[in-house]
Amino acid sequence: MFKHRVQAMGVSIVFIFSVLLTACGGAANSGENGSAAKDEVVTTTRTFDTVKGAITIPAKPQRIVTDYYGGELLSVGANVVGVDPETFANPYLKEQLKTAKDIGNPINTEKALELTPDLIVVMNDKDYDKLSKIAPTLHIPYGTVNDVYETLRFFGDIVGEKEKAEQFIVEFDKKAAEGRAKLKGVIEENATFGLYEVRHKGDIWMLGDNGGRGGQALYNALKLKMPQKLADSKEQAVQLSLETLPEYAADYMFLTSFDPENKGDALKELKDSVVWNGLQASKNNKLFYNDFQTFYAYDPIAVMAQIDLFTDMLIVRAEENKK
Repeated sequence: MFKHRVQAMGVSIVFIFSVLLTACGGAANSGENGSAAKDEVVTTTRTFDTVKGAITIPAKPQRIVTDYYGGELLSVGANVVGVDPETFANPYLKEQLKTAKDIGNPINTEKALELTPDLIVVMNDKDYDKLSKIAPTLHIPYGTVNDVYETLRFFGDIVGEKEKAEQFIVEFDKKAAEGRAKLKGVIEENATFGLYEVRHKGDIWMLGDNGGRGGQALYNALKLKMPQKLADSKEQAVQLSLETLPEYAADYMFLTSFDPENKGDALKELKDSVVWNGLQASKNNKLFYNDFQTFYAYDPIAVMAQIDLFTDMLIVRAEENKK
């Protein structure tokens, strides 16, 4: 009987010990799993304030459809699965848009639905209600952001990639500083620089630092001076006549031509005019004819590339003018 009691006691001790081990192990595992579970339980959605009100969006959207904000979203590492047709003409985004689909302009809701986006970002709010039924939709009107820094931080916030936005800013500032250093001694210290565009109907425009055509690269990154008359106007786009063009002329003038039908009539008429050929920039060989698509884009990726384009153009022209 004693033997049986000893055996029973032994079994009990082993049982209790095993329970304690299990409990301890369970506690340890609970701590590890609890920590892991805590890490996994992250906020999957958040709210974002827009002109349409506060919208609930994914904290880290994985598939984004947009009309005009392809470059802005790509600059902060977003996965853009659908964009408007014009974005495909952006020469700086060819590689990043290889797998993206054309969703039309305005956005074709059926095409957008097929791409199963978890976020839609639009400048144009046509069919906003229909798009909102497909996925959370942010309406970001044109002019919401004003420069590369605001753009990167704004869109970095949207896609949950604030660090990537800051990394891009570091690279952008480095590129801009390199460009300014290369131009030191190449251009006159007080020289002025102007961006102009002739359109297919013959009207002439002058653009500011946030109107595309390279304005952000020229004025904000390279810190070159715009003509005082444009600066005083505080406008991003000023329409000029051929007669008033000399009043807004710059020492260095860059012209793009918006010509959808590629006729070339308006550009030829301007280049043949007495006014155009009488400008100091023309006489001093400081007129530049820039490709429209190359300089139309104003997303951070495009602006970064345009810094080099302007820098190289000015250096090459300075060398030519020395001969």
